[in-house]
Amino acid sequence: MHRGPVVILCGGRGTRLQEKTADIPKPLVEIGGRPIVWHVVQLYAVQGFREFVLLTGYKGEQIATFAERTTWPAGVTVECVDTGLDTPTGGRIHAVAHRLRAQRFWATYADGVADVDLRALTQAHEDHGALATMTVVRPELQFGVTELAEDGTVTGFREKPRSDHWINGGFFVLEPGALDYLSASSVLERQPLEALATDRQLRAFRHTGFWDCMDTYKDAVTLNDLWASGAPPWKLWA
Repeated sequence: MHRGPVVILCGGRGTRLQEKTADIPKPLVEIGGRPIVWHVVQLYAVQGFREFVLLTGYKGEQIATFAERTTWPAGVTVECVDTGLDTPTGGRIHAVAHRLRAQRFWATYADGVADVDLRALTQAHEDHGALATMTVVRPELQFGVTELAEDGTVTGFREKPRSDHWINGGFFVLEPGALDYLSASSVLERQPLEALATDRQLRAFRHTGFWDCMDTYKDAVTLNDLWASGAPPWKLWA
């Protein structure tokens, strides 16, 4: 199956991960000795994707050096494009819109890993015919839940259950027409997605398997522990 380019948002400052990002950009924070962006590329590459464009900003020269020096799977190309230090997420994709108008493209964040079935995601996108598909997930809550009866009696506890609500998990499929919703100043998760939804051009792909993002130092520790276990659920490659 023909696949187009994958753009990976790599430009943020990672302010909630300051223990790690004072000296390196967030995409280079390591899981199991490899930068998290390496893991993101791998989970796409093992499912047939070959062209990757990393949209960099904060300390982007370090990401460019990493991409250049890394041996990627056969046939995989990884290119970095400096999209500006403080450019918002939608603005970063807008900056390379001229390269994306020829065909369907995929987009994701550099800090999220999942065992998402990208073929199923793409098929769902093709089936509904809208301009954009966003993978949604139900994250595990940070704290345990206390279950109560109407009179206040504690009836039990649940340790970190999944949220009842679906959130943006990244892993987008986008038609070139979706680029018309972007501007240099747009935050992807706000006006562009809201406008696509208003126009009924945004669909959700529900992913019920593993998903996690490295937002804080605690998240980095959790992902490293999963890698050290020998069976990290997002490791779909040999």
